[in-house]
Amino acid sequence: MSARTLESSPSILPLYARAAAPMIPGASLLPFVPGRGKEIPEIELTLPSVRADAERVAAYSRVCGFALRDTLPPTYPHVLAFPLQMAVMADGSFPFGAVGLVHVENTITQRRPIGIGEELIITVKPSKLAPHPKGRTFSLQTKVKAGNRIVWESTSTMLRRGGGDPSASDKSAADGTQTDEIDRSASRQPLEDAAASAEWRLGGDLGRRYAAVSGDRNPIHMHSLTAKPLGFPRAIAHGMWTKAHCLAAIESRLPDAFEVGVRFRKPILLPGRVEFASASEGDEIRFAVRDAKRGTPHLDGRMVPTEAKPKNGRK
Repeated sequence: MSARTLESSPSILPLYARAAAPMIPGASLLPFVPGRGKEIPEIELTLPSVRADAERVAAYSRVCGFALRDTLPPTYPHVLAFPLQMAVMADGSFPFGAVGLVHVENTITQRRPIGIGEELIITVKPSKLAPHPKGRTFSLQTKVKAGNRIVWESTSTMLRRGGGDPSASDKSAADGTQTDEIDRSASRQPLEDAAASAEWRLGGDLGRRYAAVSGDRNPIHMHSLTAKPLGFPRAIAHGMWTKAHCLAAIESRLPDAFEVGVRFRKPILLPGRVEFASASEGDEIRFAVRDAKRGTPHLDGRMVPTEAKPKNGRK
């Protein structure tokens, strides 16, 4: 395991240049360009003394639909960790570049709300490759600490398309594990026959607006001209924007401590029109996003409290 502690957050633009470099013939022969390795390297990056910027949090909240609070939206630590995730995938020993990867699953555990001004320590490491019907998957595992306590963690499963194994199942997390609080398969059980509670009209510039507040400028999200060479007819919405907007829609019902898993199914092409549905089962909430016209499933999710009673009294 190669464990490194960084002095500052990596700069995103150079990382994207390295992530896209493997698309250039012969570039992967260079020692600093991903594409030379055959397996996911054992890397762990830690960034101490991280503080969220209140203005950036507010801008993110407006794009995603969260109310402005003195605590971070539950998906915002993903934004703080994103430079480290990119740095892991831009490592020269990584087997492929990050550009064109598809986010297929994400699970977040919030152990308590995080204050905007809190000092955090963020650690990111990848898992090994696993077979998938459409290619290969791996996960990026993120832990956020305040002091010596983990206050937030996530697993993001990424798909590298191409050379898939038809006999492989896409119903297993990339690392083959699950947390103690919730069975990861819960996010894969679609919400059936629930009436839509909202319709969202998504503009063609949504990918660019979310990129501006998150730093995620993967070309598949930015414009049809950059998405088409990577296999998409138009730009697609960020999976983490979709998850964030879902949580914003049920924000008033979220407890202080919970786990929420989602499975990203069919990409949302931009511009687009989708509908949101949710249903409560005791303290659990299932939710889904589907195409408003055809009913095509885009996201299935499930939120499960990890405490018997919410600390702040919300239900």
